[in-house]
Amino acid sequence: MALESHSQILVEEKPSVRILTLNRPKQLNALSLNMVTRLLQLFLAFEVDSTVKLVILKGQGRAFCAGGDVSAVVRDIGLGKWRRSADFMSLEYTLNYVMATYCKAQISILNGIVMGGGAGVCVHGRFRIATENTVFAMPETALGLFPDVGASYFLSRLSGFFGEYVGLTGARLNGAEMLACGLATHFVPSTRLTALQADLCNVGSSDPVTFASTILDAYTQHTHPERQSAFCRLDVINRCFSRRTIEEIMSTLEIEATHKPDDWISATIGALKKASPASLKITLRSIREGRVQGVGQCLIRENRMVSHVMKGDISKDFVEGCRAILIDKDRNPKWEPRRLEDMKDIMVEQYFKRVEEEDGWEDLKLPPRKHLPASAIAKL
Repeated sequence: MALESHSQILVEEKPSVRILTLNRPKQLNALSLNMVTRLLQLFLAFEVDSTVKLVILKGQGRAFCAGGDVSAVVRDIGLGKWRRSADFMSLEYTLNYVMATYCKAQISILNGIVMGGGAGVCVHGRFRIATENTVFAMPETALGLFPDVGASYFLSRLSGFFGEYVGLTGARLNGAEMLACGLATHFVPSTRLTALQADLCNVGSSDPVTFASTILDAYTQHTHPERQSAFCRLDVINRCFSRRTIEEIMSTLEIEATHKPDDWISATIGALKKASPASLKITLRSIREGRVQGVGQCLIRENRMVSHVMKGDISKDFVEGCRAILIDKDRNPKWEPRRLEDMKDIMVEQYFKRVEEEDGWEDLKLPPRKHLPASAIAKL
């Protein structure tokens, strides 16, 4: 057994398995450029290495991965180098695409925080193991961003309009809720993870996916969301979040609140009111478009959107959101436009267009993929 350390990504080699550990515990394993580059390199190398049957991905400490390294991205934008930030996002989306179309089983162990970019490096893989410590969220609209990393693909495929609810409000889900809505494939108590990993490392050569599936099924616990869980309110969520516009979603929620006031509806309305109006509008459109697009198309479109966000040509809400939530922590962002009605359709439309008049900017070019399994072909 070899253990190779590239400090931020630890690589453990077993006879037929590679165990990768995201290793920036103080930063909750936020993805740096170094980490994304290394993960992409490793995943591509393991794919053509016939001795590797399974890839296990996990995080050091109390997080699996809390997202991309937003502070570095904002620093580059502040230095007038938004293109460098956009290039980092493009690389991250390329990694998401490789994971989504991977020909071997990726098993992600989500024993802690999974947010934003952290969802991008696990949800596209074959198996996602939640535990009692898992906390999942896509909190981007509170930061002046939008759920990216292929979220318009995976959120749009959740039951009913649950994906719109999760993506627009930044709602936190626990392991049982992740399992119920399909973001996780299995639920395993954290005390059994060491034994699970040891059993997975005994994989033979015949059919690694079936082998992994059988082991995981033996360890999984059938847990259900609590009665007050948002997932148990799908009827209200579908009624409200199926509306065509953010304004209609808000007014439907407000009508629900007058009929049957409760804390969950108030919290949902509160989350939407705190979020960036620009982010809410582009997020809704992104998830709606994602319903009818393959994962590659979603990532190419999200790359256009994020380039506009980084450039700040339509709204500078991303820099302001990061200032208010992550840097100064006053939690009082000054959004511009300030009101939903001031974020006009023509402005929303701009995010979905190519970045024009920009030297050398190109749409995301995804790598060609060969020998795809049926599960990957279905995503295209």
